[in-house]
Amino acid sequence: MAIKPEDYDVPSHYRHWVGDKAEDHIGPFFFTMEGERPHTAFRAAAHHCNGHDSVHGGVLMAFADYTLCLGANGGESESVVTVSCNSEFTAPAFKGALIHGRGEVVRRGASMVFVRCELMVEDSVVLMASAVIKRIRKRE
Repeated sequence: MAIKPEDYDVPSHYRHWVGDKAEDHIGPFFFTMEGERPHTAFRAAAHHCNGHDSVHGGVLMAFADYTLCLGANGGESESVVTVSCNSEFTAPAFKGALIHGRGEVVRRGASMVFVRCELMVEDSVVLMASAVIKRIRKRE
């Protein structure tokens, strides 16, 4: 069964990345590409929140990783893995919020990609992250 963004109160021009069971369980998360820059989104539900009804930091970090990896693979099917990820929390996000991410590639090498992203609720940044992502080449 297809996971549709509108079923999660996410704008319908976003799409679902098929094949990552962990992201589907945590999210689900959705994305669209603007050139090589990912724009990501998910609607914060009760199961994303801690005891204060704010989105759990681990969920935000998983969503940042999703955004960063989409930046590294350009929204294509290239396999990538996170080598390191740094996150700074700047504000809380609460149940019901549409959380959206914007990613950008800082530098793309043959095997490593340096990326950064911001997660926002409306115009307020809730998390900034940067990562080193390894491109996985298929063995021949």
